[in-house]
Amino acid sequence: MTERMNLNQQLVLDANADEKQFLTFMMDEEEYGIDILTVQEIRGWEPVTVIPNSPSFVKGAMNLRGTIVPIIDLRQRFGITHIDYGPLTVVIVVSVTLKEQKKLMGIVVDAVSDVYSISEETAKDVPDFQDSENAQFVHGLVNVGEKMVVLLNLKKVLDLHDKSCVKSNGG
Repeated sequence: MTERMNLNQQLVLDANADEKQFLTFMMDEEEYGIDILTVQEIRGWEPVTVIPNSPSFVKGAMNLRGTIVPIIDLRQRFGITHIDYGPLTVVIVVSVTLKEQKKLMGIVVDAVSDVYSISEETAKDVPDFQDSENAQFVHGLVNVGEKMVVLLNLKKVLDLHDKSCVKSNGG
């Protein structure tokens, strides 16, 4: 009987309407989270078609069942040191609405980590210690157990028309 009550309590806690699920992934030993409802699929890294004169963080494009999907390297987008892609490197294909248009885009990350149910109300603002252009990419910070997870603002991260953070690789 006690076990059943515990299970019922767990189900009530799991059904908390304020919580959203976030897919987390790793980059440079930090854990980042995105709303799981934006995730369309997760693919292993495969070479993509390079797009000339695109920003350096745009690795190229891939054909995903007839849809051309631009691929963004989040390490380069955030100014994190480049590493060679390995067997854990994945492309997370997400669906975002940019300028009132729904778009599929892929983000290259080091590895997928976990799925957490997080109340966005518990997210803390990013400390305002510098005028970093990358601060706009962060929606908030949350503690999950002993870890801190950086929740991303995907619309800002994937808005390639935002000239404040686009640097062309010139070729």
